Amino acid sequence: MMISQKKSRNGFTLVELIVSVGLFAVVMTLAAGAYLLMISISQQTQGTTTAVNNLSFALESMVRGIRTGTGYSCSASQLSVDCTAGGSSFSYRDASGATITYQLAGPNGKQYIAKNASLFPITDPSLINITSLGFFVVGTSPASGGNYDQPYVTIVVSGTVSIGKGKTQSFTMQTGAVMRGTDL
Repeated sequence: MMISQKKSRNGFTLVELIVSVGLFAVVMTLAAGAYLLMISISQQTQGTTTAVNNLSFALESMVRGIRTGTGYSCSASQLSVDCTAGGSSFSYRDASGATITYQLAGPNGKQYIAKNASLFPITDPSLINITSLGFFVVGTSPASGGNYDQPYVTIVVSGTVSIGKGKTQSFTMQTGAVMRGTDL
């Protein structure tokens, strides 16, 4: 009589263990890579958001002051002058009568929008590099000369925003402000 021996199979073979550990390592490497990529994208997005918020706040501050001002001009020495071809600086008298001037300042590669002769930066040069700043002023002639248009200024800003380690994104923004008071 022949007695059959039953082989008992408990556990895993060495080949099965190597395959499962290898598969686990591949999945974990892919997951870690995706996680690191998401962190990088998040940092770039946060950098872009911070820079755009800085620029938006600067432009909004400029526009609020310009709306309540008078004597729009692209020249600090001569107020109430149109510059339809655009100018690199802009001056006006604020509500208290002080002359406010905005212009591009700073060394090339770290330029910013500056306020008044003290060149106080209103944009952060570490986040935003302004490459072009233009002001277009229309409607400053008095009504006695036949001009019944309300004075307004269009501001065009171009530059680059730092979005991470050595990475930049170019932008162009445009906004405008119409004088709230009358210029009769």
